[in-house]
Amino acid sequence: MGEIEIPAGTAPGPVDVDVHDGLHSELGALRGEHPGRARNPVIKVVELGWLEFVKPDLDRAEHFARDFGFVVHDRTPDRLSLRGTWSALPCLVIRRGRHARFVGPTFVAESTTDVRRLARWAGANALPLGSGQAVQLTDPSGFPVRVAAGLDRLSALPERDPLDFNFGTKPIRLGTTQRPPRGAAEVQRLGHVVLETPRFRNALEWYLEALGLIVSDFLYLDELRDRGPTMAFLRCDLGPVPADHHTLAMHLGPRAGYVHSAYQVTDLDAVAAGGAYLADQGYHRVWGIGRHIQGSQIFDYWHDPDRMMLEHYADGDLFDSSLEPGWAPMSASGLSQWGPPVSRDFLGSKPTPGMVTALLKALGDKTNDIDKDVLKALAKAMAA
Repeated sequence: MGEIEIPAGTAPGPVDVDVHDGLHSELGALRGEHPGRARNPVIKVVELGWLEFVKPDLDRAEHFARDFGFVVHDRTPDRLSLRGTWSALPCLVIRRGRHARFVGPTFVAESTTDVRRLARWAGANALPLGSGQAVQLTDPSGFPVRVAAGLDRLSALPERDPLDFNFGTKPIRLGTTQRPPRGAAEVQRLGHVVLETPRFRNALEWYLEALGLIVSDFLYLDELRDRGPTMAFLRCDLGPVPADHHTLAMHLGPRAGYVHSAYQVTDLDAVAAGGAYLADQGYHRVWGIGRHIQGSQIFDYWHDPDRMMLEHYADGDLFDSSLEPGWAPMSASGLSQWGPPVSRDFLGSKPTPGMVTALLKALGDKTNDIDKDVLKALAKAMAA
């Protein structure tokens, strides 16, 4: 049993609760804290379809993509479409442009009826997209967000099976060796995208209401919990069908921008051997290999030639809609169960002129969630 303090005015004093009862986290919400879902969302998206980027050099982007483990689905002089091995949509679309940047995500709705419903709610138009329909929205952070349905899916590609492991007293691999290939990992699918936003509260409510996402875990600033969460890991609400621990993660910060995107591979050896291959090719490992706490994924983070961060992962958590959000304090040391210490490169905490400009701009904007107390608490959390 654990003792949790309830905020003043909501209860006469501390109450004993079983903090592990029905939870995947040591702590759940205190009374009156955010429930992590909308009461009556407009629609419920069913997956993250693809991400769109702009890059100046498509040849260089394709070279890295193949080394990372993507398969080229389509290539023109001005557009590169990448896929994984599973039956799905192409998971990355890269268009030629002057400066490298993240454009936005496309989520998949259950039906074109849902797309039209969302369009009516937003005062937008549902337009044809391939074999289906899509609506283009803008979230409170300023990110373009497309929601599509009715799209044709690609056929699955061949891939190696996950390796069998001999565990303790239950060996299953007898009379054979383990020789996983040292080469590019086989990306199976897009898993999630992580975004930074200075308008965290508004953005969170928008994704819960508009797209029907639900929260798996909240992180909060230890000294400012009464202000609410400052990071959320959101998954698709598929009812009784288990879904990835997070499809979208967002955290409070001075800038609205892309943090990283994550791509599933088959097992730990694919993460490790794929990482060894990337290192052989001269790419920069940002952080890894390790295992996360929220989501449990075995991770390995890399920079592409434009310093966009991408993650190989395996063995992530899956939960149905009955799971309630976990709550934990935000800290650098709380990002992994094991692995090397988190790098400043991953945290984005190395001072740059652009960062200073963003901090000053965020502090001067009274419509966002950033103030001096928040910045001080964020700095403390990232140093912990």
